[in-house]
Amino acid sequence: MPRLVTSVERAAAALFELAEGELGTNELARRLGVDASTASRLLATLAASELVEAAPETGRYRLGAGALRLGNAVLARLDLREVARPHLVALAGETGETVTVSLPGEHDAFTVDFVLSASSVQSVARIGRPSVGHATATGKVLLAFGDASLPDGPLERFTPRTVVDPLELARELERVRAQGWAGAAGEREPDLNAVAAPVRGARGELAAILGVQGPSSRFDERRMRAALEPLRERARAISVALGWSG
Repeated sequence: MPRLVTSVERAAAALFELAEGELGTNELARRLGVDASTASRLLATLAASELVEAAPETGRYRLGAGALRLGNAVLARLDLREVARPHLVALAGETGETVTVSLPGEHDAFTVDFVLSASSVQSVARIGRPSVGHATATGKVLLAFGDASLPDGPLERFTPRTVVDPLELARELERVRAQGWAGAAGEREPDLNAVAAPVRGARGELAAILGVQGPSSRFDERRMRAALEPLRERARAISVALGWSG
């Protein structure tokens, strides 16, 4: 394996941290495990390429126009969004909940498009938001059907219902493979429930993950079950449009 460049690793880590929201220099330094002067130089270097910028109102740093250009270049080559969009809209109408489509990553899946619920109370969705492998329905589909692996070390507990025991998680992933879908009830956020299904590519690989999510007060076990048939039908339709013939 080639040796990695530490400074580039650190810059990439900073960009991923800023993808979650604005950060001050000291807060970013704490997250990266470096001193404030190092974080300041790092931010100045990234700002010179417009990958980050200082927010005029707060002085805190956020992703800049350069990062947007890179993101748009990636998204521009994804036929998936164009193919999936009508099905996202239809599925949101069929279930009454927020619908997402995500791409597989190394450990997590990342939202590339979504349609919000028409209800006044909506679950959170945004482009680029990661679905944690062991704590979300989308993440479990990724681990069950994709090439992703869990990160080294103990699994993070987000709520009392998060599955952190590796053996229990392995059993759950076997169930996901057998039934063809995954569910999560209050496992990443206490009041958020979700179901998800795999989208296949032309070679049968995991090309994307289609998910339905909503607040637990409304998207309860009964409604999660009711969402499974339209979810799986839409996932299959997107798969066929991508060339899958399974």
